[in-house]
Amino acid sequence: MANINLLPWRVKEREKKKKDFIAIMFGVAVVTVVIAYLWIANANGKVDHQRQRNQMLKTEIATLESKVSELNDLQQRRQDLLALMKLIRDLEGTRSVIVHHFDELVRALPDGVYLTMVSREGELMSIEGFAESNNRVSSFMRNLDASEWYSEPNLASVDAAPQQGGQANAFSMTVKTIVSKAQQALQEQQEEQ
Repeated sequence: MANINLLPWRVKEREKKKKDFIAIMFGVAVVTVVIAYLWIANANGKVDHQRQRNQMLKTEIATLESKVSELNDLQQRRQDLLALMKLIRDLEGTRSVIVHHFDELVRALPDGVYLTMVSREGELMSIEGFAESNNRVSSFMRNLDASEWYSEPNLASVDAAPQQGGQANAFSMTVKTIVSKAQQALQEQQEEQ
């Protein structure tokens, strides 16, 4: 048989496979690097896009919060103005009541009774003065009780006041003020408006 040496052919084939393997490995490495670069670039692009969206949302939220703050300020101003308008309406509706109270107080005051102090807190009116006799104080209390503008007169004290005259007495009393039914209807009508 002839002597054929296949060894150099095998070595050449091995070297060719080795070069092909290295080329394939180099190609796979290049493709892997390119894919990794594209993936990282895509992920960074998404992160940057999300950051921009977050920043836009933050600026919009800040704008809306300032508008909400302005709206709250406007609502508070509105409430203040409504309260002021209600107070003005109440004052306009009750300004004639004070005139009626003083007018009725003068009408209820009998001769010989002199007032030195009249003050009012809420519905309660405090009255101090001098009377020529106890009968005049009683008459004053009956007149107040009969009035449609006053109720429940309550005598707090009666003291002798000889410096004012013979039988003069200093007195102190309280009486409740009443708003007439016509005035109440007027106030209710104003509140409805």
